[in-house]
Amino acid sequence: MRSRNYSINLYFVTIISFLTMIAIMFFSTQATAQRSGLSIVRDAEIENTLREWGTPVFKAAGLNPKAVNIILVQNDSINAFVAGGSNIFFYTGLITKSENPGEVVGVLAHETGHIAGGHLIRGRAAMERASYESMIGLLLGIGAAIATGDAGAASALSLGGGSIAQRNYLAHSRIQESSADQAALSFLEKAKINPSGLASFMDKLKAEIYVPRNQQSEYMQTHPLVENRLEILTRGVAQSQYKEKPLPAKWTDEHARIKAKLIGFTSPGQIPWVYGDSDQSIPAQYARAIAAYRANQVDDALSRIDVLIAAEPKNPYFQELKGQMLVDFGRVEQALPYYREAIKYEDSPLFRIALGHALIESAGQNNQAMLKEAVDNLEIAVVKEPRSTRVHRLMATALGRMSDDTGAKLHLAEEALLQRRFDDAKNMAEYVLNREKEGSRYWIKAKDLVTYIENSKNG
Repeated sequence: MRSRNYSINLYFVTIISFLTMIAIMFFSTQATAQRSGLSIVRDAEIENTLREWGTPVFKAAGLNPKAVNIILVQNDSINAFVAGGSNIFFYTGLITKSENPGEVVGVLAHETGHIAGGHLIRGRAAMERASYESMIGLLLGIGAAIATGDAGAASALSLGGGSIAQRNYLAHSRIQESSADQAALSFLEKAKINPSGLASFMDKLKAEIYVPRNQQSEYMQTHPLVENRLEILTRGVAQSQYKEKPLPAKWTDEHARIKAKLIGFTSPGQIPWVYGDSDQSIPAQYARAIAAYRANQVDDALSRIDVLIAAEPKNPYFQELKGQMLVDFGRVEQALPYYREAIKYEDSPLFRIALGHALIESAGQNNQAMLKEAVDNLEIAVVKEPRSTRVHRLMATALGRMSDDTGAKLHLAEEALLQRRFDDAKNMAEYVLNREKEGSRYWIKAKDLVTYIENSKNG
């Protein structure tokens, strides 16, 4: 997406250009991630949909659904993995190439099996207070290479070794794979969900056994032994008392919509081939509206999203998409009512961040009421989005314009910490400590940052 696109709906954080004020370690980490074709996607509709589908599975696994983070990775490959604790990373290609929600839920259940089994805990401490963008960089191994001064390792990774490092980090053992499969079947059974999707997804990958390794999907390379697993999963599905149970019709509709949304954003040129002219379904119209927006066809895009809003006026995702369009088309203040309407129907922190950004842009340097509204929304968002660098940068901008310099500096420190720029974070936190009264709200937060950074360096 265009570099000035700060909107949330499918907010692609292109990892090299997200910020200009970044230190060399983080810059190199991000650049390597971009060369590997990886970037983080934030979209409330897709994240909420996957969380809704996964909630019965998480509960069956004894996990708190609110503690499981689902992160979208912009990449056309088929892959999913767990890293840094209860964080499930989903490649967008897995969703666009799935045929039904059961396949996606099956993969969610399998990855939940890895979480419940305590697999892939390596590197968890390093990722504890890192942004999702930093986590992707850490998975590539470049962060460790630069931190240790191993320029040779960094060069090797930048030339393609990062992909190898990532696969080695994510690769599962035979025992872990079998354990996660069995756990997935158990969770789906307990959740009373048809497990057939997991087997059908695995069956799709079976053909890749016979192609060269460098042409296999990422999922094949990090989740091996597909043929043996398929046999076991097929037997497990046959024994399920829910193998004939249809999935909720709502899930099928949601699956069609999120696929249309992803294809519209990532492959807008394919829309005429994916959705024929006679297809006037909501997903097809959704995809065409997004494709027109991506092509910067202003009038067509706005006309198409208006049709969707008229059909479903209480759909928060349509409201938010129009807000995003207006922001990107340079009509920022016109976007405000659409973001506010979206929040009315879905109180998403991502919507509040988008509204906060639009308010700051509209307020300029002088409109204190708009800046206050921006801060109010961002303060709510930061509680639910603790790994978002963007919310802290926006808070710093708004507070700075409101002459709250220490508050702005504190949020810049939080941003730096999420980016693993420890020295910058510590310097800014100490700036706050030296200017705030001991025991004040800002002082306590700054002290917490300094203590965390010192413990991390000594750990």
